[in-house]
Amino acid sequence: MTISVDEPDTLMRIAAFEHVRRLSEVHTHLTANELKPGFDFNGERIPLINPQRGIFKPQQMRFLLSIKTVFPKPGAKIWYDDQREVHRQIFEGDETIDYAFMGQNPDAADNRWLREAFENGIPIIYFLGIAPGRYQAILPTFISGWDATALKARVAFGVPEQDTLAPPENSLERRYALRSVKQRLHQASFREAVITAYNGRCALSGMPEPLLLDAAHIVSDKDERMGQPVVPNGIPLSKIHHAAFDAHLIGIDPDYRLHVSNRLLGQNDGPMLEALKRLNGGTIHLPSRDKDRPDRDRLAVRFERFKAAA
Repeated sequence: MTISVDEPDTLMRIAAFEHVRRLSEVHTHLTANELKPGFDFNGERIPLINPQRGIFKPQQMRFLLSIKTVFPKPGAKIWYDDQREVHRQIFEGDETIDYAFMGQNPDAADNRWLREAFENGIPIIYFLGIAPGRYQAILPTFISGWDATALKARVAFGVPEQDTLAPPENSLERRYALRSVKQRLHQASFREAVITAYNGRCALSGMPEPLLLDAAHIVSDKDERMGQPVVPNGIPLSKIHHAAFDAHLIGIDPDYRLHVSNRLLGQNDGPMLEALKRLNGGTIHLPSRDKDRPDRDRLAVRFERFKAAA
């Protein structure tokens, strides 16, 4: 770590980052259940967030540890502009995004913590809301600007997978880091919307374990015309069904019927394979809302590729 802070703060920060990374490896998103316990440092529990506030510095630390943006519930009051704007800014921006101060006083403690993190180049954790009560942890993140008049800070994302936790050195690094966050947000938001539409179940097997589900694109997001990250372009599939779908071993026609390739139908090798073969001729489980159903035109395009691969 290349920041200049007192040693206890640095060691606690490293412990917090490592803990959050481990959580993110296990969970596709983080909720209060994962965040509320905090992390352990030398036998002491250190909080990661303040449930009631978006800007947080543990009393044991000298500098800011985390910021949070809540994804508002439908119909709920919007308390801060960044609750509505942050996703748009990430997708439309090219270097940094805004983060609103707490309240109207730039000298309030929370806002001073933002300023101190900016002045000292402190790496922090950004818990970015992707759905009500659900977050993606983006780290390292840096406060790259602080404006007492506009009552906003600027946030820059760190270059992912680098050895040090130093702020991005130039415009090129800031744009690269933001592109990485865009990709993560795209994937997380799409997955969340698709799996929620199907009540957390695989559309083929009905398996109800979200941790074992992917949101499979019907038409790849590389297709600019039909590959948008919208629910009708997605189907929740278990890992094995997703792999079979992507390999064109399982196809879904525009009437939602399932087709298993002759390659699989001709094999006999254990219960997993037999379970896949039994899907042939069945239909997928559909979401409760008609507008969330797989788009028939997209299914037709994908099904032609399945037939061509047979």
